[in-house]
Amino acid sequence: MTADVKKILLIGYGNPARADDGLGPAVAEYVEKLDLPGVTVDSDYQLTIEDSAAVAENDVVIFADASVNCSEPFVFELLAAGSVGSFSSHSVEPAEVMTLAENLFKSKAKGFILSIRGYEFDKFDSPLTEKAKENLGKALVFLADLLKIKNFDNFYKDVACF
Repeated sequence: MTADVKKILLIGYGNPARADDGLGPAVAEYVEKLDLPGVTVDSDYQLTIEDSAAVAENDVVIFADASVNCSEPFVFELLAAGSVGSFSSHSVEPAEVMTLAENLFKSKAKGFILSIRGYEFDKFDSPLTEKAKENLGKALVFLADLLKIKNFDNFYKDVACF
């Protein structure tokens, strides 16, 4: 897949004002500063159905989010399209975004999810916890290397859990 990957979309989502829920936007902020060719970055509080149009314009999409229960420090895995039963126009899951992109726009994008282990989600106006920052740092090292070499076929198989 390396030769085929020309356009990558990274979507970091979560609420930066709710402590570790801001891990996804922190990933997006970091990757945007890298200014890598062929990599587009988006950040928001939550995914919406409109994200499916952006997905369809790319070869690979990475959804970055905080997780309360993934393995430490992070998990990077292939994301299969999921069924779209009922959803809100305000929030959808990554698999639903991928399905909408396939169904509405004939997207062939390959999707991945980067889940970074967080610990505190209930404190408003709070920064990332120290442990979440450590996990973020490890995830960013992995992600920066991956985005530079664009070899997604080999990475996700070996990186399901850290």
